[in-house]
Amino acid sequence: MSRSAAPADSQSTSARTGTSPRIVVAKQSNVLVITALDDAAARVGLAIGQPLANARAICPGIEVFDADETADAKTLNGIADWCDRFTPLVALDPPHGLLLDITGCTHLFGGEAALMKSLCGTLARQGFDVSAAIASTPACARALTRHVHGCIVAPGEEAEAVAPLPVFTLGADDAITRGLRRAGLKTIGDVAARGRHEIAARFGSAFTALLEQVLGQGDAPINPRKPLPDYIVEKRFAEPIATDGTIAMTLASLARMLIATMEKQGKGARQLEASFFRTDGAVRVIAVQTGRPVTKGEIIDRLFRERLDALADPLDPGFGFDLVRLSAVRTEFVVQEQRDLDAHVRDNDEIAALIDRIAARIGSHRVGVHLPLDTHTPERAVLSLPAQQHLVAAMLAEWPSRTEDEPPLRPLRMFARPEPIKVALAEVPDKPPRRFTWRQAIHTVVRAEGPERIAMEWWKTQAMMPTRDYFRVEDETGLRFWLYRDGLYDEAVDENDLDTEPKWFVHGLFA
Repeated sequence: MSRSAAPADSQSTSARTGTSPRIVVAKQSNVLVITALDDAAARVGLAIGQPLANARAICPGIEVFDADETADAKTLNGIADWCDRFTPLVALDPPHGLLLDITGCTHLFGGEAALMKSLCGTLARQGFDVSAAIASTPACARALTRHVHGCIVAPGEEAEAVAPLPVFTLGADDAITRGLRRAGLKTIGDVAARGRHEIAARFGSAFTALLEQVLGQGDAPINPRKPLPDYIVEKRFAEPIATDGTIAMTLASLARMLIATMEKQGKGARQLEASFFRTDGAVRVIAVQTGRPVTKGEIIDRLFRERLDALADPLDPGFGFDLVRLSAVRTEFVVQEQRDLDAHVRDNDEIAALIDRIAARIGSHRVGVHLPLDTHTPERAVLSLPAQQHLVAAMLAEWPSRTEDEPPLRPLRMFARPEPIKVALAEVPDKPPRRFTWRQAIHTVVRAEGPERIAMEWWKTQAMMPTRDYFRVEDETGLRFWLYRDGLYDEAVDENDLDTEPKWFVHGLFA
């Protein structure tokens, strides 16, 4: 498999004239050392790894900048997003490198050399120093980029290509590199000429495995940043597009192509991503999810229209998009259902479509369904889950039935956490309070029903959980509350101790 390793320095190129050398320093083992430098600094004898004190002694006029690892990582991730236009398999190779698996992609760009030229040329125009190579293994390509730029190694010629490279290009620990030099092994070819058992005995099996990968005799798969989508369709433009109408037409066209491709294998999309690649290197990804596998292009088009219209940060084309990609990140097999005679199936389809449209506009995490749980604790009796993933379970859920003409036993609005209320201490046991204070307002009870005694699930915990007595009460203004007493009066340890008195809470509000 051909892979391209393209380490990209986050510092701008030093094609500056008349400027003093510039270096970036970071603290390592309580010492500030050079982690990056420009060409002017290299020409005066500075190198990565040198202490800052030594660098100032060599060149007192250098400009020093503190390393910003967060900004470097953000820049590298931005470059990786842009590299998705060449292959969906892009892996990070920290601190300044990327690995691209370009197997089967090179013909789209006119071959390996044309792909490398396009990639490196665009990054160079944006102000980055780039060194790239193409080889059959990531380790071989990485070693080549540390010494030479633009090398393309044919399969089977890895050992010959890396033989003249210095041993530091292997990327091994500094201690191993120094040990190789002391042993007189200055190039990778010198190391490869020694027996593997000698190398393993002196430097360990991990270094031997690395050496074999560099020589093309072993391989290690890359770890892509994103999982490979199930299906991908895309459209490239010779002239960038920027108008909303053209973007919408492109998405609709790609949706039809994607559906046609999935239909051949009997699949539908559950999660889709639209990626917009700008000419300046910025990439914007818009994602939508569906509750059921989608098999119609117009539905995909409608969902993305809803999503784009609801964006808090509108899609900014800048100077235009030169590539638009639509990916089916997650798909499922489509189960055929009777849709002509079964009215329930049609109703379920309409509900699922409505949920998808609402979720595309406000977010899937804001649209939920409730499922009953077998528990005695009222606040845990209902489980809230995303509607798109659990719509079928919600439709099949069995809720406790209510007797005709009887008032509801549970409030319309139940609090996730019961809120404490203040009641008079001289209340009659097993009766609701005549007056209580909740949220700094005093409520006088005029009607009450209860108690409904609910014992907590003592068999699930070792902690002591008081029994609850619930009451449905109504105040003088018509507000209806669901109150409970946490514990019984006869469970109090000391009647004179106020802390042992049962506490009262409001747990919900009736309509």
